[in-house]
Amino acid sequence: MDFAAVIGTFLGFAFILTGMVLEGGNIGQILQITAAFIVIGGTSGAVFLSFPIADFKTAFSLLKTVYFNEVPDYNKLIAEIVDYSQKARKEGVIILEKEAKNASDPLLALGLEAVADGADPSLVKEMMENQLARLEEKVQTGAKVYESAGGYAPTLGIIGAVMGLIQVMQNLSDPSKLGAGIAVAFVATIYGLFLANLITIPYSTRIKQKYQKIFVAKEIIISGVLSIQAGESPALIERKLETYLTDNKKKADKKEAA
Repeated sequence: MDFAAVIGTFLGFAFILTGMVLEGGNIGQILQITAAFIVIGGTSGAVFLSFPIADFKTAFSLLKTVYFNEVPDYNKLIAEIVDYSQKARKEGVIILEKEAKNASDPLLALGLEAVADGADPSLVKEMMENQLARLEEKVQTGAKVYESAGGYAPTLGIIGAVMGLIQVMQNLSDPSKLGAGIAVAFVATIYGLFLANLITIPYSTRIKQKYQKIFVAKEIIISGVLSIQAGESPALIERKLETYLTDNKKKADKKEAA
């Protein structure tokens, strides 16, 4: 569970609603089913119109990334690659075909199998980079869906506000109906801003931020597999892969080891 994401979601809604109550309002004032239909339904329709179903499914599959930790352990990954390099040096690269079945990452398994099969280094690199490119495309597509929803929602909120004001203008002679129309008008705007700035846009940012770390892990894998194929020593491979770690990460690891 990503507690930072959970806390962020809670704080965003809690402080806004608390501020409303402190100003003398109540939560019931913004519970307008009509406004929710206009904003949520309209935004959903705009997203479905903008993207094919496959992209929508991709975005939904990435949703778990927001609230659950998927940050890779770089040091564990490097240690795994170094272990494979030691086995390859002692028993030959053919051993990697067996070891690939236990690899922690599908990309790593693909690379080890290709090396064990004696594929050309340029082909191994191309295969692995193609897999990485496909993952990057998937993440960008999914994040774009949420980002686009964040752009549509405020506009739909304005549409809801205008519709509410139209009802107000049509019932100026009946003061009893003015309150409901004005409420829908302003609540629709709030719903649009809430949906965009507290949900969809943050979701897009969070997904891209988390996968950026995963992409670094994939780059470590590609570099490690190519180094194993080149016959580099395990010690050299370890030092090379550690260059992907930030200085702060290295210091933290040394502190834990001590």
